Amino acid sequence: MNQELKSTWFKRLPKVELHVHLEGAIPLDALWELVQKYGGEVTSRQELAQRFEYKDFPHFVETWMWKNQFLREYDDFTYIAEMTARDLASQAIHYAEVFYSPPDFSQQGLQTQPITEAIRKGLERVEDIEIALVADLVRDYGPERGKITLEEVNEVKQLGVIGVGIGGVEYGFPPEPFKEVFALARQMGFHTSAHAGEAAGPESVWGAIRHLEVDRIGHGIRAIEDNDLMDYIVEHRIPIEMCPLSNVRTGVVKSYDEHPVRRFFERGVILNINTDDPMMFGNSLAEEYELLAEKKGFTRTELKQLALNGIQMSWMPEKKKREMILKFESDPAWAE
Repeated sequence: MNQELKSTWFKRLPKVELHVHLEGAIPLDALWELVQKYGGEVTSRQELAQRFEYKDFPHFVETWMWKNQFLREYDDFTYIAEMTARDLASQAIHYAEVFYSPPDFSQQGLQTQPITEAIRKGLERVEDIEIALVADLVRDYGPERGKITLEEVNEVKQLGVIGVGIGGVEYGFPPEPFKEVFALARQMGFHTSAHAGEAAGPESVWGAIRHLEVDRIGHGIRAIEDNDLMDYIVEHRIPIEMCPLSNVRTGVVKSYDEHPVRRFFERGVILNINTDDPMMFGNSLAEEYELLAEKKGFTRTELKQLALNGIQMSWMPEKKKREMILKFESDPAWAE
């Protein structure tokens, strides 16, 4: 089978995505439109693309904040939501749970509730994919600000906000201080996730599990350094939202060959595969699956299992999960 046909199958395979950030998933053409709208030191699309090459994780965070300056009006969020949804749908992604980060835009005078309304307005323009929202409380702003954001999000949860999480910089902002915020989130009926074990070690994962009592862990790759933690994750069936290419491109792991995704899978960890910030990393979910096959030896049967894991790990109602599993298994690509 030639390369073009292989790539076509990975793209056509029905998939879900549970760890993708709206502000990091804006298609590059759409971001270029916003750059032109507001102006700046970037003078070409090529120069814009070159911005998204990182020396290390702090440089990635710096670039993330730089990019946010081009989101200044609520209409910008409607625009990027629509463009991102169309991009995801084009990859045979049937369902996604998408993070968005309201605290990052408070200094620009943008409020959580209208941001959420604007995003939903854009998502509703795309019929080929269902997208639920997960509010990132952004650990860098601290638990007090996190509680405020949570209360604001709770006012607009009817717009399909089903969960909360904490992204941002792990070093200096461990999960433990957010214990009360996450307890309140559960009382409000939100599902919970936390970025942990990405740029910080196993202690960050332990903190998210023991103190935040999260439903899922985002990234979690540093758990491989603690055998007791790995045993705990397997025994308690704690799902991991894994993002291999993200980890390579932020320098969290030195190379794709060294990424532990295969070791997690063989250990019996429940995991799915995600892109994290596809515009910022230049990746797609189809590419993620293809690399798993080519570099990590995943068979098509195993890749299909990862896709089904995504459904089971999701926060969809159980009835909808069963319906989506049947839909996937009846897809023509599934039989190939």
